[in-house]
Amino acid sequence: MRKLQFAAVMAVLVIFPPQGLRAQENRSETYRQLKLFGDVFERVRADYVEEVTDQKMIEAAIQGMLSALDPHSSYLNANSFRDMRVQTKGEFGGLGIEVTMENGLVKVVSPIDDTPAYRAGIEAGDLITHLDSEPVMGLTLNDAVEKMRGPIKSDIKLTIRRPGREPFDVTITRAVIKITSVRSRTEGNIAYLRITTFNEQTSPGLEAAIKERKEDIGEGLIGYVLDLRNNPGGLLDQAIEVSDAFLEQGEIVSTRGRDPDDAQRYNARPGDLAEGLPVVVLINGGSASASEIVAGALQDHRRAIVLGTTSFGKGSVQTIIPLSGSGAMRLTTARYYTPSGRSIQGTGIDPDIVVEQVRIEKVETGPQRREADLRGALDNGNGNGAPEAEKKEPAKPATERQDFQLSRALDLLRGLAFFNERAIN
Repeated sequence: MRKLQFAAVMAVLVIFPPQGLRAQENRSETYRQLKLFGDVFERVRADYVEEVTDQKMIEAAIQGMLSALDPHSSYLNANSFRDMRVQTKGEFGGLGIEVTMENGLVKVVSPIDDTPAYRAGIEAGDLITHLDSEPVMGLTLNDAVEKMRGPIKSDIKLTIRRPGREPFDVTITRAVIKITSVRSRTEGNIAYLRITTFNEQTSPGLEAAIKERKEDIGEGLIGYVLDLRNNPGGLLDQAIEVSDAFLEQGEIVSTRGRDPDDAQRYNARPGDLAEGLPVVVLINGGSASASEIVAGALQDHRRAIVLGTTSFGKGSVQTIIPLSGSGAMRLTTARYYTPSGRSIQGTGIDPDIVVEQVRIEKVETGPQRREADLRGALDNGNGNGAPEAEKKEPAKPATERQDFQLSRALDLLRGLAFFNERAIN
């Protein structure tokens, strides 16, 4: 009987090993892997064709470990960490593009408005294959970014691969990038608000812009266009503040990590700076991360009509964790979800109204004959029948003529205002 009991206990231990035993086995496996790393480290240090510093090898190992997780986790050495902190304040040196890695190449998420890359014609979705004729393949994202940085007024040649075209070179002159996070202007009786990135200036800049447009347009204001096209994202708290500016209540975004207890929800506070007026949000393939949080929140709450093309699809949250030695690690710690529970990771925000960006050209039709031009035409009963002086529509701003998506957004707001006015009357 004792033998049978012992055998039964052993069977249970084999099928269901105690937690402590599993933990011990995991630690043993970890130690074996660390020993393997130590062996490789020592062999490289001893036998590599050229002498390599320990710091360089360790940093490369950390970078490889993090970059193998996903495209957005990475190691920041002291210089990169300093540059990142400067960038979030709205001024830094470089070309003016937000980038990620795709299949070993640098992919442009979006060019930043009024920067050297933007003026050189770099577009969202472009793949950078070479930097000054040196292939990008084999570099980490941080290595590529470091190569694109350099002295102000110095040139760098990018080799670009773009769908539908043969690879081509673009030479760009580096400059100090000063980002004006929020720009605004009036488009007739509509307030146009452009957010280029989400940094520490964004929320106060948006409040100031809305206040200025209200003062300029006055009681005739009929709505807002919030332009998030080619906005690569930025600070999560700023995306929440921008969403909150147009919402009275409800969830804005939630984040969920590995531990269910770490889930966080961010809710709107009372107060709609737009005072309930219609809002159209413009997005495209260069709208990423924080831009998608704003578009998704306003779309789910039916507070805005989202117009344009599907956004980039970056639905993950990165946490910056300072490390000893003044460096830091950027680690993906959660996914974010829109108020309706949508994860846009890899799929993006689909617009309510799909409008591709196209070029508009006026078709010349020549002189047209009208009823009033016919001999003996009847008058209209309100006068002598003499045709009134032909009314010409005021010239549209150059931006509206050239920007088809913006033009459609403005037309939509005017149509909504006209319909609401008719309904009230």
